[in-house]
Amino acid sequence: MIMVSLMELDVKSQHTHAHALLRECLKKRNIRYDEGTPLVKGRLGKPSLAEHPDVHFNLSHAKGIAACVVSDSVCGIDCEAVRPYRENVVRRAFSEEEQQLLGTVSGEERDRLFTRLWTLKEAYVKALGDGIAYPLNTASFSFGESGILTNIEGYRFRQYLIRGGRFVVSVCEKLQG
Repeated sequence: MIMVSLMELDVKSQHTHAHALLRECLKKRNIRYDEGTPLVKGRLGKPSLAEHPDVHFNLSHAKGIAACVVSDSVCGIDCEAVRPYRENVVRRAFSEEEQQLLGTVSGEERDRLFTRLWTLKEAYVKALGDGIAYPLNTASFSFGESGILTNIEGYRFRQYLIRGGRFVVSVCEKLQG
């Protein structure tokens, strides 16, 4: 289950709002979530529900948007308002194929593509629980008629463009089995 909310809040309120989305998602599974809910943290701090180890979740928030995913498998989510293309980030964190793809567009279209690729990478590393320690340039994404194309095996990716493409939400879930 994915929940997304568009709002204008300060950073602390965005965080609180993302947790409110999680509370609503977990309600649908008859799981109570509040400040007293016991959590455990992975080796790099990714939280999970101590009393429901088979229920996975991830949160994201940025200026103007918050998102939550709850799943039966390992998952990650990232949301962003479309951000300006940043060449230094592209050189460091994007594969050669992604850099070439970005070179085929310009202006607002390049900004949107940059954000789409970045949020896919973020959703993946958040699913892994490795954070920015993961070598982002080894994960490569592109888009085709069948959807999101990637060199990553064992994971499914979805992406949503919201408000005319002004916001991007990317979701990663580990395939079961």
